[in-house]
Amino acid sequence: MSLFCCPLCAAPLEREAGVCRCPKGHSFDLAREGYVHLLPPNRKHSALPGDDRDMVLARREFLSAGYYQSLLNTICSQILSLSGEAPALLDAGCGEGYYTAGVFQALRSAGRRPRVAGTDISKFALRTAARREREAEFAVASSYRLPLAEGSVDGLLNCFSPLALEEFRRVLKPGGWFLYVVPGAEHLWEMKEVLYDRPYPNEEKETPYEGFSYREIVPVEGTVLLERREDIRNLFRMTPYFWRTPRAGAERLAALDRLSLRTSFRVHVFEKR
Repeated sequence: MSLFCCPLCAAPLEREAGVCRCPKGHSFDLAREGYVHLLPPNRKHSALPGDDRDMVLARREFLSAGYYQSLLNTICSQILSLSGEAPALLDAGCGEGYYTAGVFQALRSAGRRPRVAGTDISKFALRTAARREREAEFAVASSYRLPLAEGSVDGLLNCFSPLALEEFRRVLKPGGWFLYVVPGAEHLWEMKEVLYDRPYPNEEKETPYEGFSYREIVPVEGTVLLERREDIRNLFRMTPYFWRTPRAGAERLAALDRLSLRTSFRVHVFEKR
């Protein structure tokens, strides 16, 4: 039985050879890579929603180089401490699956029996995610209309993705948890100094959300040294700054051969009341 349910009637989905099917006869083909498309056409806001192929490739190459390994380690440590022997977990807005796969592998290495699913609106991202971890399941879907049953998951990861609180409350079991990962105040500060004449820090705040209690906020601080133009380009391409930077700033960054910069993350840990 899949963790996913039918986006048309909400009945449970069964994974069969090459297809996911519900008892009412709705069926959804599995792509060659192994993900399933559960975003109905009338809920799409564009022909190809989400991150494009180039952005996904940049993120895959940058993350696979291990530059954000400290964040992955912290996420895995938190999830290991919060999870039981056979947790059902969702990575909402999973992108190309770097964190999804890392969490799944950490749980398996610890002797757990996880069921892990990832959703994203970008089919380009899920092509990579499904190849990265074959034992997890992935679906093209919106975080604001998750194709999961009420109270069906023990935990949820939301890493630099839209915060769909109503849906998170719906799909989490009572006492379930979710990790909300955001950048710290001075994340990538040195890159911002190159891009902008007057860079400003990211806002940091502790925001209570209805139906959830704070457990803690875990800081993750570090530095990385990028010694290849390709790595600098990939980092820039995978951030929102790529779309917001004046040409002069982008040209200054493109001229660099190396860049040392701070990484700063905050992992907000919530529990469903």
